[in-house]
Amino acid sequence: MKFGLIAGNGRFPMLVLDAARAHGHEVVVAALKEETFPEIAQHGASAVYWFSLGELSRLIETFQREGVTRAVMAGQVRHKQIFSAIRPDWRLAKLLLNLNTRNTDALLGAVAKVLADEGITLESSTALLEPLLAKPGVATRRGPDESERKSIEYGRRVARHLAQYDIGQTVVVAESACVAVEAMEGTDATILRAGELMRSLGSQDPASGTAPSTLSRALVVVKVAKPNQDMRFDVPVIGVRTFETMHAAGACCLAVDAGKCLLMDGDAGIETANRLGIALVAD
Repeated sequence: MKFGLIAGNGRFPMLVLDAARAHGHEVVVAALKEETFPEIAQHGASAVYWFSLGELSRLIETFQREGVTRAVMAGQVRHKQIFSAIRPDWRLAKLLLNLNTRNTDALLGAVAKVLADEGITLESSTALLEPLLAKPGVATRRGPDESERKSIEYGRRVARHLAQYDIGQTVVVAESACVAVEAMEGTDATILRAGELMRSLGSQDPASGTAPSTLSRALVVVKVAKPNQDMRFDVPVIGVRTFETMHAAGACCLAVDAGKCLLMDGDAGIETANRLGIALVAD
């Protein structure tokens, strides 16, 4: 049976492709010129077609010609690409004009409906990767300390409130004070921005007499799923790069939602967190 893969950026699409082939599926890849890593072509797909963002009609025609009736989306498509660089064909232009809200959930949900109307069912991108979903509890050698726990509780309240508006799924907290909120820039950029902000806070300026900040420089990152998270697209993902970015920013603890966040690098990610002294907990 042929399986369609609409591939964004990162390693996530390649993990899905490898898992689908391990389950005996032939995989037809729709790769995005603006996003997909070129090495997708070396992962044994039966066919790889390259599309520009906005070529929805060509995507549908290709899948139908290949006999694809089931497909997944995997990998990020940057928000700024979706709403700035996109050159929609007639089908996507019509879809965009009918959107009530211009966010990724609305857009991808509408695309999924168009695909379904054409006989292509969009399925959960994690269906083949269940073992990589975060399990409840502490995953690292070190668990959160009391201060980090308080920041996690506060961060979850903030992140879940914001996530319902599709503003972002990540917040960075220091001692129960919100330092940075994710918008269109993505998780890694948000974490780095928080680190830069904390480094700039409280730097002693003899001329102005500015006192150092009383906030701890230790940052806690909280990444949540959206309310009623649609696991067919925009699934929260963390990996080795996440922990390396956290270390560079001075972040020492990461909290995610159990069963709704993909640990893309599996044990390698946990080993990286342990090496860097970062705690990972899923609730």
